[in-house]
Amino acid sequence: MFRGVNSISVDAKGRFAVPTKYREGLKDNCAGQLVLTIDISERCLLIYEAPEWEQVERKLMKLPTFNKNARALQRVLIGHASEVEMDGQGRILLPAPLREYARLEKAAVLVGQGNKLEMWSEETWNARRDAWIEAIDVDELAQETGIGDLSI
Repeated sequence: MFRGVNSISVDAKGRFAVPTKYREGLKDNCAGQLVLTIDISERCLLIYEAPEWEQVERKLMKLPTFNKNARALQRVLIGHASEVEMDGQGRILLPAPLREYARLEKAAVLVGQGNKLEMWSEETWNARRDAWIEAIDVDELAQETGIGDLSI
């Protein structure tokens, strides 16, 4: 289970160190085998444990290939999916096309999203986070979803 926001650095070779709090779980759950792909709605990367990605990929492959939206989604998500392995120092090498897509340079952020991590350039994350905070209407969301009191 991935939670929290973690500031990280991408080195000149395109590697980043996985935060220590995730390393043991990644070793235990997937032997450090991960799959990275792009997020189609934001300029960030999605990082899945390999077994979790396999479930996502199966769902994507069940979409009708004659539907142009479904086919486009398959092309970009599966087409960009890159298998990576955490090395002995807990680092991951980011493929260049994925770094370019997410505009990742030195300062980056890993954001836990339960079953996956998102990786953002720090600049993009800060701007998007601030915009989301401004736009959130908790009362409207509670009413629309029927969840009730969402106050924290």
